[in-house]
Amino acid sequence: MSIVVVAEKPSVGRDIARVLKCRERGEGFIKGEEYTVTWAVGHLVQQVEPDELDEKYKKWRMDDLPILPDVIPVKVIPKTRSQFTVIKKLITAPDCDEVVCATDAGREGEYIFRLIYDKAGCKRPVKRLWISSMTDEAIKEGFDKIKPQKEYDGLYRSAVCRSRADWLVGMNASRAFTLRFDALLSVGRVQTPTLAILVKRLIERRDFVPKQYAIVNAEFGDEKKTAYSGQYVGEKGETQIEDIKKAEGIAARVKGKTGVVRSLESKEKSEIAPQLFDLTALQREANKRLGFTAQKTLKVAQSLYEQYKLLTYPRTDSRYLSHDIQPRIRKTMELLPEEYRQYLPIAQKMGMPVSYKRIFDDAKVSDHHALIPTLKRAELSTLPNDERALYDIVVRRFLAAFAPPLVYESWRIDTDVDGDLFKTTGRIVKDEGWRAIENSAAARKKKDADEEQELALPKIGEGDRFLARAASVKKDATKPPAPHTDASLLLFMEQAGRDCEDDVLRESMRQSGLGTPATRAAVIERLIDVGYAVRKGKTIEATEKGEALINVAPQDITSPETTGKWELALNKIANGSGSEDRFMEGIRRLTSYLVDYAKSAKDIAIPEELRRGKAKGKRRTASGVKMLEGALCPICGAPVQENDKAFGCSKWREGCGFTIWKNALERGGGPAITAPIVKLLLDKKEVRGSTGLIALSGERLSFTKAGEQAPSAFSAIRKTNIQK
Repeated sequence: MSIVVVAEKPSVGRDIARVLKCRERGEGFIKGEEYTVTWAVGHLVQQVEPDELDEKYKKWRMDDLPILPDVIPVKVIPKTRSQFTVIKKLITAPDCDEVVCATDAGREGEYIFRLIYDKAGCKRPVKRLWISSMTDEAIKEGFDKIKPQKEYDGLYRSAVCRSRADWLVGMNASRAFTLRFDALLSVGRVQTPTLAILVKRLIERRDFVPKQYAIVNAEFGDEKKTAYSGQYVGEKGETQIEDIKKAEGIAARVKGKTGVVRSLESKEKSEIAPQLFDLTALQREANKRLGFTAQKTLKVAQSLYEQYKLLTYPRTDSRYLSHDIQPRIRKTMELLPEEYRQYLPIAQKMGMPVSYKRIFDDAKVSDHHALIPTLKRAELSTLPNDERALYDIVVRRFLAAFAPPLVYESWRIDTDVDGDLFKTTGRIVKDEGWRAIENSAAARKKKDADEEQELALPKIGEGDRFLARAASVKKDATKPPAPHTDASLLLFMEQAGRDCEDDVLRESMRQSGLGTPATRAAVIERLIDVGYAVRKGKTIEATEKGEALINVAPQDITSPETTGKWELALNKIANGSGSEDRFMEGIRRLTSYLVDYAKSAKDIAIPEELRRGKAKGKRRTASGVKMLEGALCPICGAPVQENDKAFGCSKWREGCGFTIWKNALERGGGPAITAPIVKLLLDKKEVRGSTGLIALSGERLSFTKAGEQAPSAFSAIRKTNIQK
């Protein structure tokens, strides 16, 4: 029996080949006695572009929209066609009895394989390898428990609907809004509502008006030593005093007087450990602790999964483990590197009760369980710095999850100084519990301004008297909401729709959000790549271009509720409870609505520098400008560049005004100026064709029709301010 295994990446293919004892290397595959392992390089097949459906779509025209094909064909990606050919030959060969899908165990991995399989015209039976770890043991176990491909048909149908929906909405809305507003505006079902989150924060910060206030603090003790400190509290419980002079008066009148402890309250409380990581939670934590972007965290986690085999599947959306993992937990702990062994007594103190629902819950594990270390022992000295730092975060969270709660006493002391009340709040830690594990990773940072401070209190009882030995006024002002970071933006994406007014939708969207853990990092990077957002240090802010798009786009595409509904529908399709036809019909209606909206949208002011002209079917750089290869400015010698409307000197910022407008001769009956014409004009000074002669002479461009002696069209060429 001959079986062909198709992995998603070469590195994964090599690991599987080693486990299956395949040793004979070929071009794009590794062969063994029973198995042949080959691999994709990510996507090898993709949906066609609109102009590949019909030549007329090369030119962007509003009259052609919406483009709503019944079927969106797929094509082999030219860049990686050779590897597709290798796979096709192997899986359609007469001696191939069976194919194993070993692409990443998720929606996108399923989509990658099915497109290759279908495009190759393969009819062989297929089985599915589904694993959450790349260790040899996990691969062997996966082959022992291999399943029929048909069990994942719902996941594939969900992936197809997602891909077609993105094509229909993205292609149509982007063209419609670009044409309507004469600015290159990219629209997408996930990226646009994510951009709306950034724009909302931009506006909140821009419109924010700070208010001045003061806080009065007093130190209580004797003349030589402070025992504790307190903060002034007004009659309504307020601590911020808008009248600065009033605050200074309070500080002056209490200083040197005796305070009386009016009340003393303490309660024992506990705080259980944070949950295990899914990808989004890990990205947020790594951004806070290590400054990693979401994309970098995903890349490093993928490296720890694929290359080093130290983490389970990172693109998971679950923070729970299934009960069948339970027997491996203690062994995983005991195989951790030596520096973590000191924490095992803490982590194993409670045991692992099956009823511990915050960790083990089969109902909350979908495709993959939470991200945890594998059974492979790590050699920390061999890991790159980034991989080691991220591994450390995951290991400590894994150990902490099984540790006892943090136990502390929560205190509040009210001290009365001649009618002025000062409160002291804080906690006294009795048992560090899980925090002894996570704290040692890095200095613990305060979570928020209201978190209780840890106290070292003297013996205090009600009625005790202490001198207000010092009193101070701290002047401050209210702060605008902080700009988003990767961590905060990921949280908003994950919790999108949680504040919607529809109770049913809000409850259902607890299972969803903007995008998936596997795609959110790419969405953030996409916003930056197209110029809608920009990184400023650790923060991410919307640009003027991003704000312009949100100003013109309807709520149906900027609202996270729309995308949340999509993800819920896609999940239902994946688990067999949703209708593909109903979903796609809704997408078609939305697409038509967005095009109609763009056509009738009212004019708004879009800055001239953001305008790029109407797209001509060719992709341009983010700035809408590309260099004209081999063409030099005849005035200053700098390279010539092309935008949507003209050819001109690339040193225009420095004063060179050499410009040839593409429509320079059209008003007089001449042809449009193209790149080949400009190159010939700069080289030969004239271009002769069937319609006539175009000539460049000094600072004048002219066109003489065929058979005529005198030019019929003229255009002036701008002069330069640069001294030769």
